[in-house]
Amino acid sequence: MTTERDKMHTGDLYLPNDDQIMHEQMRALDKLYDYNQTRPSDTAQRAALLTEMFAEIGANCYIEPPLHANWAGHFAHFGHDIYANFNLTLVDDTRITVGDYTMFGPNVVLATGSHPVLPELRAKAYQYNLPITIGRNCWLGAGVIVMPGVTIGDNTVIGAGSIVTRDVPANVVAYGNPCRVQRDIGKLDKEFYWRDKAIDWTAIAPDKP
Repeated sequence: MTTERDKMHTGDLYLPNDDQIMHEQMRALDKLYDYNQTRPSDTAQRAALLTEMFAEIGANCYIEPPLHANWAGHFAHFGHDIYANFNLTLVDDTRITVGDYTMFGPNVVLATGSHPVLPELRAKAYQYNLPITIGRNCWLGAGVIVMPGVTIGDNTVIGAGSIVTRDVPANVVAYGNPCRVQRDIGKLDKEFYWRDKAIDWTAIAPDKP
């Protein structure tokens, strides 16, 4: 028999106020509360809590509190060396996958959950969820919102304030509302890091082994 919890990960309509869901979610949220009360110097405690909270989280991930998450990262799969600035919001009612070295500016929202347009269904509190996938070494600027079902390719930059409603390929700069690809990442990006400010490659740290 398919349960309401099973439907969280199939894209089907389900009732999020199901008793089994609510009980499990509340236990996760208690851990999130503990995480957000940690002191900046409590790095070991933060790392331990992230390991408990997330479905998967790699080494050297740093998530600035406060973190907001429907399930405290319970269905989030993060690679290693990921950085998230203040107020990352994970509407993590189903799987969120983020690749290594990706960075999030403040107030980024990754929203897997949605509700039907038909008001009669919303009145009954129905919901459906679609997974989000963000590639390796991406940068999402401040205030970016990623909508349910979106995939963003490796190395891509999403400009601040963008609302990402459709998939974005790898190796591009994209921004806007709705977010659109503006250009490829290319030769000039190897010469200049901002406008006319040149990259001094002699001062750049070598790649990690």
